[in-house]
Amino acid sequence: MKGSIDSIETLGLVDGPGIRCVVFLNGCKLRCRFCHNPEMWIRKDDNYTVDELVNKLLRYKPYFNTNGGVTFSGGEPLLQSDFLIEVMSKLKNEGIHICLDTAGVGNGNYKEIVNLCDLILFDVKHVNEIGYYDLTGGHINECEEFLYEVNKQNKPVWIRQVIVPGINDNEEYLNKLGEYLLKINNIERIDFLPYHKMGDDKYKKLGITNTMEDVPVMDKIRCEELYQLFKNKYYKKDSND
Repeated sequence: MKGSIDSIETLGLVDGPGIRCVVFLNGCKLRCRFCHNPEMWIRKDDNYTVDELVNKLLRYKPYFNTNGGVTFSGGEPLLQSDFLIEVMSKLKNEGIHICLDTAGVGNGNYKEIVNLCDLILFDVKHVNEIGYYDLTGGHINECEEFLYEVNKQNKPVWIRQVIVPGINDNEEYLNKLGEYLLKINNIERIDFLPYHKMGDDKYKKLGITNTMEDVPVMDKIRCEELYQLFKNKYYKKDSND
């Protein structure tokens, strides 16, 4: 069995706890307007066998210490479910901590995938159908099956929310976000990620229309202010401090 891997970031520090290897898998159903990895939307040729990827990742095991490990990201890793399950299973046998960075929109097999995860990094795109469709071209209920399995197994979850000027950088959206997150059990942490422009050149090179070309970067100070407002109202015990 082979999978389509775009890249592997070694010794990453922002995609889960500790020092991690981050595996970026190709393919995604969504077309998020604020995506900074549009080169991963389409699944490319399969370039790694299960054993090739596992052996490569195990080389970095000495750097993980007690709280590091491997994070699967993308693209959307759930779209390569069979390959993902095989790789995760072998890593679990080696005692590797596994994170999954996902929007929850895949092709099934969620029960087994979630069972193999130690931590879910869940990317919130929007909190209602209209906003979700406008930003992603998808439907907000597509992730419900995945979230059901996460709740059923009571897996720890870190929430990631990109804050975009003029779209969700306001208290009205934060209130709706707080209500939306009530459906997810065992949230350990919430991150507000300021929208940036680092993916703009990729759109030009790929010939993809960038609908957010004129949207400015999100001010980091304002983003932190919004986070504090949200945290104080909804998640006073949030660990992102």
